Parts: sequence; structure tokens; C-alpha cells
Amino acid sequence: MENKKIIVLTGGGSAGHVTPNIALIPLLKKEGFEIHYIGTKDGIERKLIEEQEGVIYHAISSGKLRRYFSLKNFTDPFRVNHGVTQAKRLIRELKPQVVFSKGGFVSVPVVIAAKGRCPVVCHESDYTPGLANKIAARYATTVCVTFEDTLKYTGKTHAVHTGTPIRSELFRGDRRRGLDFLGFSGDRPVILVMGGSLGAEALNNAVRAGLAELTEKYDVIHLCGKGKLDEGISEGANPHYRQYEYISAELPDLFAATDLFVSRSGANSVFEFLALKKPAIFIPLPLGASRGDQILNAEYCEKKGYSAVMQQEDVTAESLLAKVNEVYENRRKYVSAMERDKTLNGTERVLEVILDAAAQR
Repeated sequence: MENKKIIVLTGGGSAGHVTPNIALIPLLKKEGFEIHYIGTKDGIERKLIEEQEGVIYHAISSGKLRRYFSLKNFTDPFRVNHGVTQAKRLIRELKPQVVFSKGGFVSVPVVIAAKGRCPVVCHESDYTPGLANKIAARYATTVCVTFEDTLKYTGKTHAVHTGTPIRSELFRGDRRRGLDFLGFSGDRPVILVMGGSLGAEALNNAVRAGLAELTEKYDVIHLCGKGKLDEGISEGANPHYRQYEYISAELPDLFAATDLFVSRSGANSVFEFLALKKPAIFIPLPLGASRGDQILNAEYCEKKGYSAVMQQEDVTAESLLAKVNEVYENRRKYVSAMERDKTLNGTERVLEVILDAAAQR
């Protein structure tokens, strides 16, 4: 038992707090780790992780961390404390060499429980740290950041710029297979529009309002979100348009077939596109609908010359078409900027940090 290498992964509340962990799982297995995951009973992380072979899932209690008033702010601290107690018991039983945390409210009890028992590595995806990771950083041995500029916000001497882990299957997509799935010939540029797992009404409306003009030149893949299919656009009505609520298994092939993305700017999506060296137009969630992290993510990519940005209030059918034409015509410029940056896929670098921390146990 003493020779067994064990790692505890944690993170949840959204897919963005889980997919980098999933990217690391095959590499951690190759390194000989037994992998345990601590999440909530009903969170999205449970569904995503239980699909991964050879990972043992443990559910704990956790309260949400809020910056706004809610009656649950009076009860959730008790749930967090209960989660810390549960996590401490798990850490004592498992005796991991290292804990790796991707953030989200479920990670806080885990990193608190691990402090003093094993090294803790936290990873921050966004340009500025979220509330959960601000708390977790106090207990961390090392804080990894996706954006180099984020180092100035960590206030920690043990922060390191690593990039973010990218799922390896995205690099195994096949353009021809994707085009065959879509029923596209490949003679036209392909635009993929996605607004996150829940979709984005502003993007959906703009695409559909300008669909006739967009599909004069482009084939369009539209991932519109659960329950957001436009039933008025029957299958086959427009041979250059395909709409789906969500795509899973075929996503790498669709990404391979895509020439230009139009997307929200959550950090994981941003860096998946960048790692694939695909130009994008990012339309971040406006400030009133988020803490502003997507705006900063998008502005960073624009500043680096990787992508273009549109603000949601400026998006219309006409302006979107104009921006798509502009970015597509200048696509080589964006691709060249991405090709010069060797930190856009941080999988190996994050793994190095985890292994270094585990060696300290």
C-alpha cells in the first residue's frame, strides 16, 4: 500500500472546471497513479468523471461561494465545513502524493483538507482568479496559471505560467470524417458557432437572422445549446447549415473540419481553439452576466493577435457577417501568431508541476 501512487483530482460546478482534469487523466495513468476524484453528488463533474475509465469518484458536501446576497449564504458555510470534514477523512484514508485542483466551489473543502497532509497544486484557467481559487491558493504548494499576465494577480511567489491542459482527443480529429458527418462537401470554408454548454441567445439570434447571407459563402455548424434548436429551420432546408444542441463524440472531427470559430470566451474553449491553431471571433459574456473574466480572456487573445473580439451589444446579423469575412480573409495572420507561441497547450507543463509536487511527499 505504501508503494502505491495516488492522486486526488477535484474541481466542478461547470465543465470548464472538469475538462482539464480529464485531459490529464491518461497521462497520470501512464505515470502509474491511482486516480481518485472528489466532487459533489449531483454536479456536472460527477457525470463527466464517471464516464472516465479507471477513476474512483467520491462525493462530498459543498456550498456555493457567492459575491452577492442570498439566503443560502447563511447555510452554505455549514455545508462547506461538512465538506471539509468529509474531505479530511478521504485524504487520511487515501494518503495521496498530491492533490490537483481545477477550481469551482467543490474544490475549496478539498484543498483545505489536504493542507499539511500532502502537496496541493491549483490551476487557474481565467485571466483573473475566481473566488474559489483565491481561497484555494492560500493552501496551495503551487498555483498554475493559463495566462502569463495572471501571475501579477496571484500575489504568490509559488505561481507558475503553464498554460492549460488540452484534451488529447481534440488533436485526433479528422477533417474528412467531420465533413462526412455533416454532409458538407469541403468546397466551402466552415464556420462553427458555439455559445457554451447552455448556448448563447445573442449568438443564436444573430446567426439565424443572417443565415441566408452567411451561407452564401460559408458552411455553418451551429451548436446552439440544449432546448435551443430552431424548429422553424427544418433539416435539409438549407444545405449549408447544421444545428445541434450539443455534440460529444464527433466534436474533434467537427473541430478539424472548422476553419473559423465564433464563440463565447471561456478559458478552456479559448485555449482549445488556440492549441488547434484555429482563428476565432470571441463574443464574451457581458459584464452584467459574469464577473468579467470572459471579457479579459478575449481581450488578451486579441492583444496577442490570436483572435478577434466583438462585444455582445455590437453583434447583429450584419456586423457578424462583416467580422467573419474580415477574420477569414486575414486568417493566416492569426494562425502565424498562434504558431509562434509554444505555451498554448499546457498539458505537459502542468503534468511536470504535478509530478514535482508529488515527489515532495
